[in-house]
Amino acid sequence: MKSRPQHPVLLWLRPGMHVKRWLILLMMGIVLLSLGLAYLLRHLYADTPLPPVFYYVTLQFLPRPARAALLGAVGVGLIGLSLVRLNSALLRPFLNPGEQDVAARIYRHHRRRRGPRIVAIGGGTGLSTLLRGIKEYSDHITAIVSVADDGGSSGKLREAAGIPAPGDLRQCIAALSEAEALTNRLFQYRFSDDMGLGGHSFGNLFITAMADITGSFERGVAESSRVLAVRGQVLPSTLQNVTLVADLRVESSANGHGWRRVVGESAIPQARQQIERVYLDPPDAPAYPAALQAILKADLIVAGPGSLFTSVLPNLLVPSIAAAIRASSAVKVYVCNVATQPGETANFDVEAHVAALRRHVGDLFPIVLANDRIIASTGDMAHLEPVLPPLQQPKGYTLFTADVIDEERPWRHDSAKLARVLMDILNELRP
Repeated sequence: MKSRPQHPVLLWLRPGMHVKRWLILLMMGIVLLSLGLAYLLRHLYADTPLPPVFYYVTLQFLPRPARAALLGAVGVGLIGLSLVRLNSALLRPFLNPGEQDVAARIYRHHRRRRGPRIVAIGGGTGLSTLLRGIKEYSDHITAIVSVADDGGSSGKLREAAGIPAPGDLRQCIAALSEAEALTNRLFQYRFSDDMGLGGHSFGNLFITAMADITGSFERGVAESSRVLAVRGQVLPSTLQNVTLVADLRVESSANGHGWRRVVGESAIPQARQQIERVYLDPPDAPAYPAALQAILKADLIVAGPGSLFTSVLPNLLVPSIAAAIRASSAVKVYVCNVATQPGETANFDVEAHVAALRRHVGDLFPIVLANDRIIASTGDMAHLEPVLPPLQQPKGYTLFTADVIDEERPWRHDSAKLARVLMDILNELRP
């Protein structure tokens, strides 16, 4: 799905623009109208005395082939100029600020309409980074998001309003919005304590208000997406009020090691101990039906990037979500993080990430994508270590490596790079 730079005028002639057929029809109409006028002028010229000036107006001093070529060239030029100016006058008001090329926007629109059905599973900043890139390739995107968050604004609203956590849904809605830059700033805006809304983000309050107005959380999320012109859909993995629970390995000088159970997504990374396993409570939470339908129809299913234990796995631990992924014929890719996460994956390499994923859900994702351009984080993020790929092709899964790192923030993926590599993998492996 890569496209080469092309002149804006020639872009109108690319396949899939749905323009050439109407241009041909317009040209046929002009030709027929011209023939009608030619017959009328021929009749007037033969039967009606005309002033001598018509000899020059009708270019009779030139041979007929030269007349035809000259008039044809002028006609084509006038038609082209009028179409360009008409196109600019009619469509310019619908362009986003800063956009200049109408043809390029229309081409991208038709390309996205023909794009693959993509399901992205996860939460937090990692999933929104992925969505920001892949929305340039397809309109058929479904983000399946964890609702187990119990910290910060999401936790407060979850407890007060009795709704699933809206935080990760908020970030995905902002990432898929047409006016993404402004929407992201608006949705991430946090009110100060002085305003009486103590740390709540506008996006969380917006979704909560929509849920109250529409009568259900899922309807509120859908209407929020519609209002913000979201490209695709954002769905919770479950509507059950689930809690994430973790078993942590505790080192002890007397007994070697033991186990400690921590309850709540926000408490798990704060414990700063090795995570052995995470669970959902209740363990049999039903999946949101629309999420299952999207998985079964998908061409590409992507898990991650994002916090492995607290963003990616909470979705996959919903039993019917895992069963649907296993039954799907889609290309299934796990995107490994580019940097370790304190409290979750400290000292993890790619193999350790995959081992933890498989320990929980088996071989749901036979393809793994990892970064192979290692850049160490600096400054306040210097404690984040790069996640190193194995030196040889591992057994049990297919590893793809590529430069997918954000050079300015090497602890994160670059949206455009990641999306481009995923589309290349899909094109290579899709039946």
